Amino acid sequence: MANLTVKLSALTLRNPVMTASGTFGYGLEFEDFVPMSKLGGIIVKGTTLLPREGNDYPRMAETASGMLNCVGLQNKGVRYFADSIYPQIKDMDTNVIVNVSGSSPENYAECAAVIEELERIPAIELNISCPNVKDGGMAFGVTCEGAASVVKAVRKAYSKTLIVKLSPNVTNIADIARVVEAEGADAVSLINTLMGMSIDIERRSSRLSIGTGGLSGPAVKPVAVRMVHQVAHAVKIPVVGLGGIMTAEDAIEFMMVGATAVEVGTANFIDPAVSGKIVEGINRWLDSHKVKDIREIIGVV
Repeated sequence: MANLTVKLSALTLRNPVMTASGTFGYGLEFEDFVPMSKLGGIIVKGTTLLPREGNDYPRMAETASGMLNCVGLQNKGVRYFADSIYPQIKDMDTNVIVNVSGSSPENYAECAAVIEELERIPAIELNISCPNVKDGGMAFGVTCEGAASVVKAVRKAYSKTLIVKLSPNVTNIADIARVVEAEGADAVSLINTLMGMSIDIERRSSRLSIGTGGLSGPAVKPVAVRMVHQVAHAVKIPVVGLGGIMTAEDAIEFMMVGATAVEVGTANFIDPAVSGKIVEGINRWLDSHKVKDIREIIGVV
């Protein structure tokens, strides 16, 4: 059996397979399907400083080879997470990472500071695809200035491993990656969802309550692989790849273009045990190709 251990800066993963935020709840919902000890880590659903109701229904729609969502970061806020959820998940036998969202740099930083105090949370994933309420609603992650402002504020407030999740809805994702690296990111993860739309032609309206939503699933994988390849060549920090990973072979593609680790997202809705199966499949592939250490395949393309 090959060595599957990888590192994201100071964070060691027993294997490169993690679950993506928003698709795996808090991990508790999946314990009957996959042992947490089988995974490199789980990234829990998006957490904000204050509670959020999310968007009106409908907020999910199936599309060809994927799905759209506009859930809107529904959660009960970081204080609820710290008081009620953290005690239930802190002893899971895997890395538990919190996805942090916000509406201003100060808002992000305050949320991250609360999570900093939680001893068994070794890292956060910063979702910079959120709208900047002070700047007309444009997502922080689509401009270098916006991305830099959030990462700079959070880096001052948070000392553990900081993974920044990049938006694909940009002209040059490598530029954004370089900026967040310069502001102190320990790793980047990509891609977040692509903006999309689907119309019910009988009702003559969008299938989503707010019109548009984030596209995920196999449909986005070629775009994600290309962007991971670009970013891996643009920065020195580790890259986490995600976007349409359904099988071990998909995960290996991402690693060959430069991803140190991967996240499994939409596939969890189809098969709640899929993340563990992907770990097993990577193992089989490495053994059949006589690869002793998974790091040998990272960035070979």
